[in-house]
Amino acid sequence: MATILLLIIYLAFISLGLPDSLLGSAWPIMRANLDAPFGMAGVLSMTVTVGTIVSSLLSGAVVRKFGTGAVTLISCIMTAGALAGFSYAPSILWLIVCAIPLGLGGGAVDAGLNHYVAERYKAHHMSWLHCFWGVGATAGPMIMAAFLSGDSSWRDGYLTVAGIQFALVIVLFVTLPLWKSRSVNQGAVLDAEQTETEMSLGNEGLPKMRMSGVTYALASFLFYCGVEITVGLWGSSYLVKERGLLADQAAQWVAIYFAGITIGRLITGFITFKLSNRLLIRGGQATALAGALLLLLPLPTGFSLAGLLIMGLGLAPIYPCMLHETPARFGKEQAGRIMGYQMAVAYTGSTLMPPLLGLLAGFAGIGIFPLYIVLSAGAMLLCSERLNVLLNKRKERASEIGVPL
Repeated sequence: MATILLLIIYLAFISLGLPDSLLGSAWPIMRANLDAPFGMAGVLSMTVTVGTIVSSLLSGAVVRKFGTGAVTLISCIMTAGALAGFSYAPSILWLIVCAIPLGLGGGAVDAGLNHYVAERYKAHHMSWLHCFWGVGATAGPMIMAAFLSGDSSWRDGYLTVAGIQFALVIVLFVTLPLWKSRSVNQGAVLDAEQTETEMSLGNEGLPKMRMSGVTYALASFLFYCGVEITVGLWGSSYLVKERGLLADQAAQWVAIYFAGITIGRLITGFITFKLSNRLLIRGGQATALAGALLLLLPLPTGFSLAGLLIMGLGLAPIYPCMLHETPARFGKEQAGRIMGYQMAVAYTGSTLMPPLLGLLAGFAGIGIFPLYIVLSAGAMLLCSERLNVLLNKRKERASEIGVPL
């Protein structure tokens, strides 16, 4: 029963990733079809992300009242309906209205399922969740590209993804009793584990030196999410306008970018047994920066396409490893609070950085896309390395005064 429920959760995360990359893939055609300003994609993306932030902040109270299964079911109904609304949109205003439930539903599923798995399943399943999100994010542009390359339109692509979401709604409805059974069976164990944890933590605060570097950690999350979402949203437009690719070809390469993230996270799940989080974060950031430089340098188009794949592979380990490293960086007592800060800042990066590029591109053209990504990836690496320096100093200081870490 637990295995069946876990498979359903994985399916839910695939469906969570499906809409995330659709807009960027379809936007070159959608913009012309709806006679929309070029930077409007940033506004739509920001609307979705703001909805995600709101529902994520409220998800804890809502899940406690209604249960994870019911919240996931309602959220998937909202996202499926919003995607169907996209497919019939007669204007940009209609898209903005539909973007609100799309963000609200996606944020509730994301936060609720992450919390559910963290409490009830072994730790390695959390890593696979992010990989399955990548499966959805990769499949989204591929579905859209298939429709753009044929006689169909972007509307049919959105309608198809909406149909997949509605199929998940049926599965969730049929299996709703499994969620309640799982909660009842493990309730006593969870209560005992929570009590034991609270007793072991005690009431003492963490030494102030443990808190050093929080700002750099938050900045790393901001720039990471900014880079990941900006490439997914504007990569297709850059390839069409600056590199001369057809819309369906550009969408396929955006799908390859997300495939790099997905495959990279699958591999990361295995190599974490051999390499530390810090090494994986550093290596991923350096690899992502190298891929961005391939986009920036005046090289043949093939190098730019390879740069997208390299960026995807480089970005893959950064986010899950930074999340997992939080207790080691700042202590278990403060990890929960700082984790909340990190997620909030991550969503902020997703909300603000893509539309900022859209605004700049409105003045300077989409050709600034590679430079924007290089600067953002470089800033992420610098903040992360600055944090490592502070953590090393903290470790040395703790050793001198005999404070355990």
